[in-house]
Amino acid sequence: MTEQLIDVLSWVLLTAGGFFVLVGGVGALRLPNFYTRMHAASVTDTMATFLILGGVMLQAGLSLATIKLIAILVFLLLTGPTASYALANAALLSGMKPDVCATKKSKEQAE
Repeated sequence: MTEQLIDVLSWVLLTAGGFFVLVGGVGALRLPNFYTRMHAASVTDTMATFLILGGVMLQAGLSLATIKLIAILVFLLLTGPTASYALANAALLSGMKPDVCATKKSKEQAE
């Protein structure tokens, strides 16, 4: 019974992680500008990594592999957002401005 519960929970996490990867890929292809595409990719990267590695950890059980997976997860959760911030900051400093028209349109629609 416990093994079946762990299997179901791990497959739910793996499926949810795969869904986030798919949605992030579609977002990176379909969104209109650099900043929105980068946001979709970075959020997806962080969330999908957490879900997929969580599912794999449940399948591995308590072992040395789980400790290694936790170390990989911590490393990715620290470096992924940092790299996204550095990329966005470099783009902003190089002169690439965020799309102001989309912001104005959304403010006008809100009023």
